[in-house]
Amino acid sequence: MIDNLALLQKILIWTPGVLLAVTLHEWGHGFAATLLGDPTPRRTGRLTLNPIAHIDPVWSILVPLVLLAMGPFVFGGAKPVLVDPRYFRHGRRAMFWVAAAGPMMNLLLALASALLVLLTGLLPVTATVYGWVAAMALASIQMNVMLAVFNLLPMLPLDGGRMVMTLLPDALARLWSSTERIGLVVVMALALSGWLSPVLNPLQRSLLRPLIDLAGL
Repeated sequence: MIDNLALLQKILIWTPGVLLAVTLHEWGHGFAATLLGDPTPRRTGRLTLNPIAHIDPVWSILVPLVLLAMGPFVFGGAKPVLVDPRYFRHGRRAMFWVAAAGPMMNLLLALASALLVLLTGLLPVTATVYGWVAAMALASIQMNVMLAVFNLLPMLPLDGGRMVMTLLPDALARLWSSTERIGLVVVMALALSGWLSPVLNPLQRSLLRPLIDLAGL
């Protein structure tokens, strides 16, 4: 039976981190595309830090809530930002940086969360305030590291898969692009089966440990 009070506490702790993680991830894609000459993110209203513009009912709300109710692991996503590579000043290669911008934003947000705990510990705050800040920041660090590492997997439709596609010759890039139709199903099947854990877990730990140490947690 689900402990309603414990679930509410977990929701309060994880919600800021989840919303910031998915919002800044997609904003990062849109910002990079805009810098490289594509007006599509701005035209479609996605060049904003307002979470409402990025939230997906399933990936941003339902999936995190279900995972919170089931255990400590939380994951989420947002509506993909539309970009049009035809506008890029540097052609298809520019897509590498657009794809990389999302995970990079998550890693920067994880670092900012660690620094927030460090700063809070230097301020004259109560133990209760520090405890809540530390708990929410830790959740943010974990969420952002997981999102960055997962999205850097070299599989479409993940960001890592798009980065790989930009580095391939045109013929191979077209062949690689054709895998996107079933890519999400394959990625989720591998993730749920646990086959990705031997790859993801060591990478996540290698990023989490220095951030948690920096925060003093």
